[in-house]
Amino acid sequence: MKLFSLNASRPFGEKVAQALGIPLAEHEERDFEDGEHKMRPLESVRGEDVYVLQGLNGDPAQGVNERLCRLLFFLGAIRDAGAGRVTAVIPYIAYARKDRRTQSRDPLTSRYLAMLLEAMGLDAVMALDIHNPAAFQNAFRCPAYGLDTRRLFAEHIREHFGQWPLVVASPDPGGVKRAQGFREMLEPMLGDNIGSAYMEKRRSGGKVSGTLLAGEVEGATVLVIDDLISSGGTLLRAAQACLSRGAKAVYGLAAHGLFIGNASSVISDPALSKVIVTDTVPPSRLDPAVVRRHLEVVSAAPLFAEAIRRVHENGSLTELLEGPT
Repeated sequence: MKLFSLNASRPFGEKVAQALGIPLAEHEERDFEDGEHKMRPLESVRGEDVYVLQGLNGDPAQGVNERLCRLLFFLGAIRDAGAGRVTAVIPYIAYARKDRRTQSRDPLTSRYLAMLLEAMGLDAVMALDIHNPAAFQNAFRCPAYGLDTRRLFAEHIREHFGQWPLVVASPDPGGVKRAQGFREMLEPMLGDNIGSAYMEKRRSGGKVSGTLLAGEVEGATVLVIDDLISSGGTLLRAAQACLSRGAKAVYGLAAHGLFIGNASSVISDPALSKVIVTDTVPPSRLDPAVVRRHLEVVSAAPLFAEAIRRVHENGSLTELLEGPT
């Protein structure tokens, strides 16, 4: 097995390699004055089971499209160098939210992304908490391993929470299955019944509306779970709705914290007791004081390391994600 991590995601890649107990494989990335770039492995990959890690979240140094282009070119170089099997490990996968047509002639960018990756000779892809897991799996013709944060966050809640009763809430109807899966993972860990709720959400012309909250939250600590936090507006709406219905406290949980726009003021809003995310996306856009006071980061590196190990050894990912509590 060889694990490469492109430079933009190297801090997370080093954590995954450490959890695997192997060094990161060496590679070269060169940038040219005209904006072009070149990447190549610096060690033999012939016949090897190769994993290439690159998150597709953008930042001021590298945008989403440049990270995607670098990943595609490096995957092609690995395939040309004779790798036996090539798996793209993409902690945060971009363009996954556009998986269906909501207006005439809309693009299906999640499918186009899959076509680009497969054109590089990809054998499999691995990502965490995709917006729509079914659409992710259906977009690819190769194996698409969708990891999730249910066990990761459930163990964190078990170790750090002593606040009862608990309610797991979805900030929109589309996330009800995600919230239900998290609640079903958490209940046997805590040995108690956990309530459920979800928030109405309608989007039209870029504006979000809907104020209905279904579920009983009075007197409870509410865990609002989602796949990602972008500006934080959806999470804050749900938190305010829960508090208006008598909730004691509201915590936000999401695999990926993009934190764009005015996210610093949203995350530090008094309606949110704390926001819990993984380290797939560094919280570099947030004010450092906001990170210290309002954010908890749970590492997803051990989860990726174990998933990579199991894929390499033909083990069970279902057991990893859904096994005994």
